[in-house]
Amino acid sequence: MLWLTWRQHRAQILVTGALLFVLGLLLLVSGLRASSYITEQAPPGCPGPAAACSAVNSAIYDDYYYPVFMVFGLLPILGSALIGAFWGAPLLAAEFERGTNALAWTQSVSTGRWLVTKLCLLGGVVVVAALILSAMIGAWLPVFRDVIGDKSLEPGTFTLIGVVPAAWWLYAFVLGAAAGTLFRRTLAAMAVTVALVALTVPAVFFSRDSYAEPVRAVTTGSTAIYQSGGALVREAWLTPSGQEIAAPPAGECPSPAGVDVRSERAQLLKDECLLDEGYRKAVYYHPTSRFWRFQWTESGILLAAALVLGGLTVTRTLHRRN
Repeated sequence: MLWLTWRQHRAQILVTGALLFVLGLLLLVSGLRASSYITEQAPPGCPGPAAACSAVNSAIYDDYYYPVFMVFGLLPILGSALIGAFWGAPLLAAEFERGTNALAWTQSVSTGRWLVTKLCLLGGVVVVAALILSAMIGAWLPVFRDVIGDKSLEPGTFTLIGVVPAAWWLYAFVLGAAAGTLFRRTLAAMAVTVALVALTVPAVFFSRDSYAEPVRAVTTGSTAIYQSGGALVREAWLTPSGQEIAAPPAGECPSPAGVDVRSERAQLLKDECLLDEGYRKAVYYHPTSRFWRFQWTESGILLAAALVLGGLTVTRTLHRRN
């Protein structure tokens, strides 16, 4: 079965390996160039939060971090969709479509063993590939931590590091296999898989805040406390009496004459005025210490879904075989 699996799926394995190599090279070059720039150009104590570091922080962010991260920002949806469409969907749909399942399932290896072995072997390869990608991105991000801070709980970063990428890719792979045994046509299975992954990603993204009760902190300044690391859930205002409201009364602290009410400066001036009047901000956020708790929670949800889909795939395939 090992040799057969390699023979049938070596194209996906080799292409995925090549893409990982290219992405790893991109990360390596970006990290080395950023480190060299910091060593040669950054003043002492920079990059960092100091005002004197503003120019060098912007240069590092714009030239070395942002262009690369934009490439990887597509992976939460694109990576999972590609795995599901090109690894999972053809696994059974192609066998049914070509009629080769009749030959494959009349050999000495039983249908159940054939199917479980394929799912486990290829699923294992998918998990390893995702963990390799996660490790590469995890090694690249610290180069920019003094510039961007700890972004580990932000949606785009959270799905690219830790164990969550492996859970997403495995879920997409098994989803594709389930679609293949249900529709028995490769293109139909691929389309359904991509559509379901595209629906699942935002649904999970927007449910992360419910993984734990957010921490509440009352600020005494205009800078939100969570900016030192964490994920913002929501903000509210507290009146001088301590009552929480969505927003202060419209007539409270009007914008000064000559300042565009829609500008950032107008908002900052209004916030400062409200704070001077005794108002405070209540910030609800998740601290970065919850990173692994959230990682295992999301991975558990996705693995449970993959297990259900895997059971459906095996049951449906064996039912059709009989």
